[in-house]
Amino acid sequence: MPALSEVIAALDALWPPERAEEWDAVGTVCGDPDAAVQRVLFAVDPVQEIAEEAVKLGADLLVTHHPLYLRGTTTVAASTFKGRVVHTLIKNDVALHVAHTNADRADPGVSDALAGALGLRITGPLVPDPDDPAGCRGLGRICALDEPMTLRDFAELAAARLPATAQGIRLAGDPGITVSRVAVCGGSGDSLFDRVRAVGADVFVTADLRHHPASEAQQQSPLGLVDAAHWATEWPWIEQAAAQLDEISDRHGWNLRTHISRTVTDPWSAHAASHSTVTPGAPN
Repeated sequence: MPALSEVIAALDALWPPERAEEWDAVGTVCGDPDAAVQRVLFAVDPVQEIAEEAVKLGADLLVTHHPLYLRGTTTVAASTFKGRVVHTLIKNDVALHVAHTNADRADPGVSDALAGALGLRITGPLVPDPDDPAGCRGLGRICALDEPMTLRDFAELAAARLPATAQGIRLAGDPGITVSRVAVCGGSGDSLFDRVRAVGADVFVTADLRHHPASEAQQQSPLGLVDAAHWATEWPWIEQAAAQLDEISDRHGWNLRTHISRTVTDPWSAHAASHSTVTPGAPN
């Protein structure tokens, strides 16, 4: 079995920490570099239920996309919910490693996995990495549909292929327009609207779209918007990441056992469809 330090070196080669955004907090949160690793669990969020899942599985390493301490901390006391995660992992000899925006910008990265889940053909990065002479890395992906379809049908395809969440899929734009050129960005993507328009996308698939950016995007061009839950757009990456580590394990003869968490950690738990008969501006 490889040491944790060897596995982390392999993960850092896939998602170099120096490519993370300056504000990000990636890398190893806890773990003994000399400890042996046999089981690895991949998940999106380092929350308590995932920590307990790792313990129950007998995992030696938990790899998550989202950081545990994004904005830093002065305590890991178990009286805090994040501290309790740290205590749970350390007491049970489970290391925690984070690959966040460095995995977003990788090739393949988070948006490649999202595009793959939707059956899209990738043609390049949405925001190319200026340090990549090959032009393969960067945020988001520009994609194409093999056969054009209506925006309504494309939204239904996304609803069928992405993990189910309480939110489901929100759609903006004329459902009847035909789409063929697709921009995707796993996670929050409403800062990329200018780039989405510049590449001539018919539809943008992302998460966490806010009212004003979405409204302004609709006013500026007939762009279709497909807004999925943040967790759902990033979950396909953990399948991809586990497969990448499997390949490394086979190449080195490590015999690692990788596992994918299917625990839904999207924070929204229910959805109530609108059915009010109240008309804005009319007397009740």
